[in-house]
Amino acid sequence: MTDVPAGWKARPCPICGKPAAYAERPFCSQRCRLLDLGRWVDGSYAVPVVEDDDDDAWETIHDGGTDE
Repeated sequence: MTDVPAGWKARPCPICGKPAAYAERPFCSQRCRLLDLGRWVDGSYAVPVVEDDDDDAWETIHDGGTDE
């Protein structure tokens, strides 16, 4: 079993809101840890992407030349 350092305060589990267990931090249990992993795997936590059709601006900025 892992010893809890002095001054460690249990914060709420990001999945269920129960106090976090030190060994499973920031989660309260292995179940909540696996639920979080499953959300990452299925794309629930995906970062939204903004499509930009302005490729000319990208090529102008990143043409490989030097700015002097």
